[in-house]
Amino acid sequence: MAELVYPPVILAAKTMFRVLDNRLRVEGTEHIPATGGAVIACNHVSYLDFIFCGLGAQPAKRLVRFMAKKEIFDNRIAGPLMRGMHHIPVDRKAGIGSYREALERLKAGEVVGVFPEATISRSFTVKGIKSGAVRMAAAAGVPVVPMALWGTQRLWTKGRPRTLTKRHVPISILAGEPLRPTRADDAEVLTKELRGRMGALLDRIQAEYPEKPASEEEKWWLPAHLGGTAPTPEEAVELDRDGR
Repeated sequence: MAELVYPPVILAAKTMFRVLDNRLRVEGTEHIPATGGAVIACNHVSYLDFIFCGLGAQPAKRLVRFMAKKEIFDNRIAGPLMRGMHHIPVDRKAGIGSYREALERLKAGEVVGVFPEATISRSFTVKGIKSGAVRMAAAAGVPVVPMALWGTQRLWTKGRPRTLTKRHVPISILAGEPLRPTRADDAEVLTKELRGRMGALLDRIQAEYPEKPASEEEKWWLPAHLGGTAPTPEEAVELDRDGR
C-alpha cells in the first residue's frame, strides 16, 4: 500500500521532539523483526504513546499499524491522518471486524501495535491486560514483542493538562525479547507472561530514568511504589470505575 502520510508524520514528530530536546532513549529494537508480521504490545501511560511506540520500531525500519478506538478516526483532524497511516479502527461494539483486519495485516507481514491495558494506567504501573495480543499472534503465527514507555506521561496523560511544548523531557522506549505463541498454547497463561515481561521492562526504564521529580508537586508523574503521588493501582481502579 502507498505510504504517502506515515513518513512525513514521522519526520514531523522527530523534528518537533528534536526542537523541544525531548531526549529519546530507544533500546531493544533488535527484538523487532526486520521482516514479517509481529505484534508490539506496549504499556499505556499517555495519550501520545502510539507516537513513541511507533518511533521505537523505526530503528528496525518498520511502520506500526495501531489498533485505536473508532472515535479517533471520526475526528476531523486526527481521522484523515489515522486513515492515511493505515491504522486499524476498533469499534468496541463490533470488535470482531477490527480483530480480523489486524489478523490479515499480520499475515501480510505487517507490524500491528496494541495497548493491551486498553486504557491509560493512572497508577503508571502495568494494569491487567487483555489476551487479544497473544491470541492474534498465535492465529497469525507471529511473535509478540513487549515494549515499555516512560516519560510520555509528563507530556499528556489522563487527568493532567497537556504540556506538549514542555522542553527537555527524557523519553525512554524499551523493547524486550519476544514471545512466540502458538494455537496450542494457553492464551491466558501467555497473557500473564506478557504482562510480567511488560512490567519488568517498565521497572527497568523507571529505575534507569535520568530525572527525578524536582519538587513535591512534580511527584505526580512517579508511581506510588517509587515514592510518587500517582494513585496506587487499587486507587486507579476506583477512579476508572467512577469515570473520574
